[in-house]
Amino acid sequence: MTLAKICGLTDPDMVSFAAAEGADWIGLNFIPASPRFVSREAAGELLRAMGAARAVALLADPTVAEVMDTAALGFPVLQLHGSETPERVAEIRAMTGLEIWKAAGIRNADDLARAAAFEAADRLLLDAKAPEGSGQGGGHGAVFDWALLKGWTAPKPWLLAGGLTPANVAEAIRATGAAAVDVSSGVERERGVKDRELVRAFLRAAKGL
Repeated sequence: MTLAKICGLTDPDMVSFAAAEGADWIGLNFIPASPRFVSREAAGELLRAMGAARAVALLADPTVAEVMDTAALGFPVLQLHGSETPERVAEIRAMTGLEIWKAAGIRNADDLARAAAFEAADRLLLDAKAPEGSGQGGGHGAVFDWALLKGWTAPKPWLLAGGLTPANVAEAIRATGAAAVDVSSGVERERGVKDRELVRAFLRAAKGL
C-alpha cells in the first residue's frame, strides 16, 4: 500500500483527523515565507495530536541553531526544502542523528540527475520546481512531467509531490510507480487551510481504499 504524507498542517484537530484517516507522515512547516508556517512555540500541541503518524519538520536553509531547536522538539524527521548542498545535508544528518529528507525541485532530466547527489539523505522528495519568482519551495500546486521518471533508477527511497490532488493521485502512482506521495495545497479549501473531505479523499485514493 502506498504511503502518504499530508503536509503543511497548522491546526491540532486537523492533525488528529489526518492521522486517524491513515496519514503515514504529517508535515509541519517552519519556513516563515510559507502560508502554512507554524512557530516552534505552537509545535508542541500539534506534535501531541500526531497519533500513529510520524512528524516531519520542514526547514529551508536552516542555521545550526534552527536545526537543533527543531530537533529538540522531538521530530523524528527533518525535511530540507531550501538550497542545501549535499555536503550540508550530510552535516545536518550527522549533527542530529535524525532521518533527513531532501526536497528536489524537478523540471527536467538534469534536475532529476542532480537529485542523486544527495547521498546522505534518507529519502528524496521529488517536487515540481517552483515557478520563477516564487518565494516558496513547495506547496504551489504545480505538477512536473511524470514521464521523466520512466526508466529512472531511484538512488534512494522517494516521495512524489507537486500538484497532487484526490483526483489525480491514483493516476500519478500508476504512472510513476511511486511508493509514497506528499500533498499540501491539493487538499486545501483555501490557501493554507486544509479541508477534511479532501484529506480523506486523498488518503483513500492514494491507498486504493
